[in-house]
Amino acid sequence: MPKAVRDVPPPLELLCLRALWSLREGNVGEVRQVVGQSRPLAYTTIMTVLERLVRKGKIARRKAGRAFLYSPVESRDALRRTAIRELVESFFDGSEEELIRFLRQREVHEPAAAASAGQGAENERIDTVLL
Repeated sequence: MPKAVRDVPPPLELLCLRALWSLREGNVGEVRQVVGQSRPLAYTTIMTVLERLVRKGKIARRKAGRAFLYSPVESRDALRRTAIRELVESFFDGSEEELIRFLRQREVHEPAAAASAGQGAENERIDTVLL
């Protein structure tokens, strides 16, 4: 069964996009330096991920001397909107009201339940990987 096409990039691609959003434009080495602060990766790995993002249309590439410079095509806020839309469609049957209701309910009920189950504060917050 083929995988569903997603508009939200996987975590490694998202790391490279975050680096480019902060740099605005950069070569492989510059992106690697920013990504390396949180996750040290090989030069060739970053190069492969950037090429994948170019093929997907998420970033642009231009030649500058002997190197390529990469820049994001989409803003961070645009990708956030896409991620939230995908979340709403996948888990809340397209209803933004259901998402809001879920978040409000979670604020009231889950902190007490997590504390009584012995879980830490990490489980009390929304995972912000996409944000």
